[in-house]
Amino acid sequence: MGSIFKPKAPPLPPVQPAPEPPPAEVTPEEKEEIAKEQAAVERRRRGRKSTILTTPLGVQEDEETKLRTLLGK
Repeated sequence: MGSIFKPKAPPLPPVQPAPEPPPAEVTPEEKEEIAKEQAAVERRRRGRKSTILTTPLGVQEDEETKLRTLLGK
């Protein structure tokens, strides 16, 4: 009985077509800049990987690092 008193929804506006993407022309300077950025990312990725001390098998510590120090730890 509630649907009797509800107003009808107005029709939706027509859908506009999507704009055309800009041309994908890359200048040699832009190619060089992109290559430099990718090289920097790869260099940083390798640097972080070397600081990870765990593996899927667990912590990979040497026995020397487990010895007590003068600070009591």
